[in-house]
Amino acid sequence: QVQLVESGGGSVQAGGSVRLSCAASGDTSTTTCFGWFRQVPGKEREGIAFMDRDGSTTYKDSVKGRFTISLDSNKVTLYLQMNILKPEDSANYTCAAGRSPLWVGTGCERLNTWGQGTLVTVSS
Repeated sequence: QVQLVESGGGSVQAGGSVRLSCAASGDTSTTTCFGWFRQVPGKEREGIAFMDRDGSTTYKDSVKGRFTISLDSNKVTLYLQMNILKPEDSANYTCAAGRSPLWVGTGCERLNTWGQGTLVTVSS
């Protein structure tokens, strides 16, 4: 069973940067697809960045060019580098993983393991 633990959230001013980490433990040998999601209270959770073990990625349009998802396969740690942050990026960010293909433009077909989330607050 895979466990995911996020870290790196906090408060930052608009225009700043934050890097989130998602450390995976347990049997990750069959995990093929990873994603970052965010949710604001009262709104639906949205997937913003996805990556598979081959290095293919896909992003939500609102973060494309500002956010970068990456994977350290040795440490089995997923990262989300967030640059040029805007107040509307404020949310609870959660990582997820699963054994599934990545569909470019859509994301991972299915994700069955989720982290607990880390809060990012961007002030104007």
